[in-house]
Amino acid sequence: MNRIITIGREFGSGGREVGKRLAEKLGFAYYDKEIIEEISKRTNLATDYVKQIVEKRPIVYYPITIGMTLHNDYSDVMISNQTSIISELSNTLNDMADTSDCVIVGRCADSLLRNKKPLRIFVYGELEDKIARCRLKAPENENLSDKELVKMLTKVDKNRAKYYENMTGNRWGAKENYDLCINTSSIDIKDACSMIAALVEGK
Repeated sequence: MNRIITIGREFGSGGREVGKRLAEKLGFAYYDKEIIEEISKRTNLATDYVKQIVEKRPIVYYPITIGMTLHNDYSDVMISNQTSIISELSNTLNDMADTSDCVIVGRCADSLLRNKKPLRIFVYGELEDKIARCRLKAPENENLSDKELVKMLTKVDKNRAKYYENMTGNRWGAKENYDLCINTSSIDIKDACSMIAALVEGK
């Protein structure tokens, strides 16, 4: 069986960096946005739409100018699309995990791949450190205040928690759902990745 590492993370905690560094250190495949792109190919649906369903929560848009019959038809199509996306999420994750050793970031992989016994990691951090990391990674033209950043961090994590709980029935970020929880405010990401890699390699 291939070795699988799943990364759940708070926004701004550096979880994506942990995933990338681990994959590079171990020589594992790394899957993040590639999951969205693959589902888009399999379903023939727009990447942005797939991302909305997989990363946030299912949504249905209803044009206000259409009649009731068309409205119902449109609703049926949207529900069908969303069902296809959720189904393909599980299929895609399983196919990727069956292909090679890998690191998978987000997308409820810890739960959807539980039968493959992945090493389930959750990355979190203190608020001030997450704000600082967001500022460091932000585009040059982005000038959000601390208040605006806190609002954004809270909103993203709230969406992640709701989606995770709807998909898995478990509480997002709860320690009992993971094998290892890492506070990136207390340990350097490079050091954390070295320790995890040693654990995975059995050293």
